[in-house]
Amino acid sequence: MGRGRLRIYLGAAPGVGKTYAMLSEAHRRIERDTDVVVGFVEHHGRPRTEVMLHGLETVPRRTLEHRGATFTEMDVDAVLERAPAVALVDELAHTNVPGARNAKRWQDVEELLRAGIDVVSTVNIQHLESLGDVVESITGVRQRETVPDEVVRRADQIELVDMSPQALRRRMAHGNIYRPDRMDAALSNYFRPGNLTALRELALLWTADRVDEYLRQYRGEQGIRTTWQARERIVVGLTGGPEGRTLIRRAARLAEKGAGGEVLAVHIAASDGLKAVSPEELAVQRTLVEGLGGTFHHVIGEDVPSALLDFARGVNATQIVLGVSRRRAWQYVLGPGVSATVARESGPDLDVHIVTHDAAAKGRGLPIARGARLGRARIVWGWLVGVLGPALLGLLLKTVVPDLGLANDMLLFLTLTVAAALLGGMLPALASAAVGCLLLNYFFTTPFHRFTVSDPKNIVAIVIFVGVAVSVASVVDLAARRTHQAARLRAESEILSFLAGSILRGENSLDALLERLRETFAMDSVALLERDSELEPWSCAAAVGGRPVGRPEDADVDIPVGDNLALVLSGRALRAEDRRVLGAFAAQAAVALDRQRLVGQAQEARELAESDRFRTALLAAVSHDLRTPLAGIKASVTSLRSHDVTWSETDREALLEGIEEGADRLAALIGNLLDMSRLNTGTVVPMIRETDLDEVVPMALSGVPEGSVELDIPETLPMVAVDRGLLERIVANIVENAVKYSPAGCPVLVSAGSLHDRVVLRVVDRGPGVPDTAKEHIFEPFQRLGDAPRGVGVGLGLAVARGFTEAIRATLTAEDTPGGGLTMVLTLPRTAAGPPAPPAERGGG
Repeated sequence: MGRGRLRIYLGAAPGVGKTYAMLSEAHRRIERDTDVVVGFVEHHGRPRTEVMLHGLETVPRRTLEHRGATFTEMDVDAVLERAPAVALVDELAHTNVPGARNAKRWQDVEELLRAGIDVVSTVNIQHLESLGDVVESITGVRQRETVPDEVVRRADQIELVDMSPQALRRRMAHGNIYRPDRMDAALSNYFRPGNLTALRELALLWTADRVDEYLRQYRGEQGIRTTWQARERIVVGLTGGPEGRTLIRRAARLAEKGAGGEVLAVHIAASDGLKAVSPEELAVQRTLVEGLGGTFHHVIGEDVPSALLDFARGVNATQIVLGVSRRRAWQYVLGPGVSATVARESGPDLDVHIVTHDAAAKGRGLPIARGARLGRARIVWGWLVGVLGPALLGLLLKTVVPDLGLANDMLLFLTLTVAAALLGGMLPALASAAVGCLLLNYFFTTPFHRFTVSDPKNIVAIVIFVGVAVSVASVVDLAARRTHQAARLRAESEILSFLAGSILRGENSLDALLERLRETFAMDSVALLERDSELEPWSCAAAVGGRPVGRPEDADVDIPVGDNLALVLSGRALRAEDRRVLGAFAAQAAVALDRQRLVGQAQEARELAESDRFRTALLAAVSHDLRTPLAGIKASVTSLRSHDVTWSETDREALLEGIEEGADRLAALIGNLLDMSRLNTGTVVPMIRETDLDEVVPMALSGVPEGSVELDIPETLPMVAVDRGLLERIVANIVENAVKYSPAGCPVLVSAGSLHDRVVLRVVDRGPGVPDTAKEHIFEPFQRLGDAPRGVGVGLGLAVARGFTEAIRATLTAEDTPGGGLTMVLTLPRTAAGPPAPPAERGGG
């Protein structure tokens, strides 16, 4: 059975209509006789959404109990047993209640997909894991329920459900999203126009990137090379010269004119010549383009204009930005230059911008050297000069200037031989020498018009001419080959330098490395294949590009890395000398794959070690700290049940009081243990509300002896945005810890004040204090001061307080009390005056 297909309706905020669109799609599929069931859909009391559920088969939910409350979740087993063609599962990022089959709903969806069931789901842009910090900076609300981006990216179809902020606010004002008692609070907090506009832009940009991925994949699969101007994508050609910064800034300004514009800077390391390239300048330009939001690319190309155009068409670019040539006027006799060639060959689908700069026409530094791979045009010209040139020269010397003398005639023929060598290499030069030798013998040495030489001096002259011509041709060809080798080595060194630099910069992404390799050699796809043994089939560890090959024998280039790992490339065959660089890429890819797996294993090991430490400490706490109150309770109960002793009413009260105190201590210890477990498993989900400190703090002091605490909480304090229950537990744990260590007769002071956009609560005691080196350790689980008496707790009170503090986006630190003691400083986020804020939004369409 194949894997099911996933369709996701993506929205910018709750209420845009995701769930409604999902249910509409379900009705359309039912009309086409598709078997559709509702796995889990939450209508959030919205009448129009609830009406859409009519006529749809709903799989009964699973009921779970947690902390004395009853919850319902999707029954994955029931949906699997029902085995529909399509299942509707709302709120993909939802966190399941503890005790459910999986921790997250997207994991439930993965099970359905593996079973071959198609799933239609919904998610809001703020629930994507990579955007958590961005959304928090925009809305001030930290999303606790997230879904990994890769889960959403793997969806077979993503449909954006879009709505303008004004329309969404009108929908809310009409009562179509929240109840009237929550409407004003939502409109003035989370659903402010600025928040909604920013979230909408995030959703549109994220969806545009996904569409771009689909487009690149389709163009690669269909072999489409022409540009589709669906999005402004500007390629900047960099030579490494000083004009690069001007070009990058100009391209950035062009990109800003169109929404979603993208800048790609590319440096072509040409193997047909040496250029005055400054690695330092290229590094500066790379930093500049990345700082402007663009990307830097390094490509090897035999011909710079062709490589630049191939790269531009490969990334579906719409514009190319190049600088005016730095050549001097006389250098144009060597060719039209890169800019003119690119502009001529770009075609109607690519706009080419030629930008002026200060270095124009001031020279390129080193002259352009000529390589052995001269290109078809130059080889043709070399043969024309080497064969036709001597014939034309002979005709000219015979008819126009017949009396120059044999020595001058030989020098002129030698000049043609050198020219043929410079243009076409060794073979045209040898042909020129041979033709020139025959013409000199036939027309310019006695006897004329015969291939014989009567004068021995002429024989020596012709032999010298042939020797000089062959020598010059050999030297020129050798210089050309050495130049080509130097250019190749320079290009390779630049690639290897970039590879080493990526390691030093910490760029360890395997996919990024393979994408860089694909761009460098202009390949269609690159994949890293692995297998467990020689008898096992190959599997793909990572791949980039369209249609990666699944076996080394099917690839155009195969670089083995050991016995069971291979780097394979498809698109075109590469030369043997390229394998050096490919080998370096392959070795780095293997290292990146190992590092990627080692990071995962290290994380698992850390989690196992932490879990093991927690279990060990928990067992120690249970075996020691919990035994004392149990022993006291057992002794008191045994005494009360004894018939041998007659207890007075006072004694009975004392024994019962001891039982109650022991039970309270047990309840507090077990409560802290359970809270610590919740923090470790990440199941603490705060419900943020605007709260008055003077309402919460007195309730938190119910567990401390009367008279042990002094309160100084002004009624004029601004409200704080916290979870009321968690704040109560935080204050209770801090105060109980302070009372425990305070000397008799010195009550703990609890005071509060406002500071800028925060409210600061201080718990001041006059106890023994804590050394500076131990101030952070006291917040770790199962940590107690060395002089703490046995049986006073398991060392979790402050750890739980710190964990709950981080959950409500507050801070808890320890300071010395002037004159001795310890002060706990709890800094809480302040809210603006107004109605209570709604909780962090969970979705719903």
